[in-house]
Amino acid sequence: MLRPAVLRRLSPRLGGFAVPAGCGSRREVASGVPPTGGTSPRALNIFDRELKRKQKNWAARQPEPMKFDYLKEEVGSQIADRVYDITRDFPLALDVGCGRGYIAQHLNKETVGKIFQTDIAEHALKNSLETDIPTVNVLADEEFLPFQENTFDLVVSNLSLHWVNDLPRALEQIHYVLKPDGVFVGAMFGGDTLYELRCSLQLAETEREGGFSPHISPFTAVNDLGHLLGRAGFNTLTVDTDEIQVNYPGMFELMEDLKGMGESNCSWNRKPLLHRDTMLAAAAVYREMYRNEDGSVPATYQIYHMIGWKYHDSQARPAERGSATVSFGDLAKLSDVMPEGKKQ
Repeated sequence: MLRPAVLRRLSPRLGGFAVPAGCGSRREVASGVPPTGGTSPRALNIFDRELKRKQKNWAARQPEPMKFDYLKEEVGSQIADRVYDITRDFPLALDVGCGRGYIAQHLNKETVGKIFQTDIAEHALKNSLETDIPTVNVLADEEFLPFQENTFDLVVSNLSLHWVNDLPRALEQIHYVLKPDGVFVGAMFGGDTLYELRCSLQLAETEREGGFSPHISPFTAVNDLGHLLGRAGFNTLTVDTDEIQVNYPGMFELMEDLKGMGESNCSWNRKPLLHRDTMLAAAAVYREMYRNEDGSVPATYQIYHMIGWKYHDSQARPAERGSATVSFGDLAKLSDVMPEGKKQ
């Protein structure tokens, strides 16, 4: 039952904590997690963040957590590739919602001098993967980053921001801790993630129980993400989508892996349990509607990749409106003045 072997990409990629000046490789765990129940006053309280912390801690304490790391490893490598595409070095970086450190292991110390890794799950930080980059682990919530303004040259985030209650605030916090001309490179699950599982559960529950409850967490729409980044203060934005499909023996193996990833539903309005016959019916619906020729069933993970920069005077800016000296209408006349030999 080696699910990582069948991971397949479907489409191409279209005021607080003072950071010490030293760059030693010693790992530390500091705390920046707000009190239980602490949320932004303006936030919609959709997710039980304390339950999510317990889910991630449980997953990190399993005997073989790496068995379930395949998806976050893949997306972590994609984020690292995007960092390498930026032709500069980053003396100080921050990984927001790092889990076990799926991005840092793909970076090198020639590109990143030192990285701070933050997560709400202390056991994920304690069991983080080894990397050549000097690393400091900080127990902190994505919505309450305990760092001072203009601290980091680079901020990254791998499949974590879809669990925050206040995504605008989280993006504002990331923008706040970035230095001018710093860059944010992140990825989060998109709205079509696990649509096969969502449809199967809804159909089975409607047929067996006369209605359905949400069993898959809500996700951000891609057309909203660029707006949220711009509202947080980022410019020169890039947002693109990717889809990764993983084949599983059946629906129950998929749900086992989601639990092992720490990605179980933690919505406040989730249904505490499903009846056994409803679960069996959902597995049958899943297999009947989506099964592959070899008998396995696919699960689709839609990934939103985003890049945003914090403003600096040195960045290229569009010219002022009305400052053009040539109109587009004049371009049509170029063929009349070009020599015959240069016309294509």
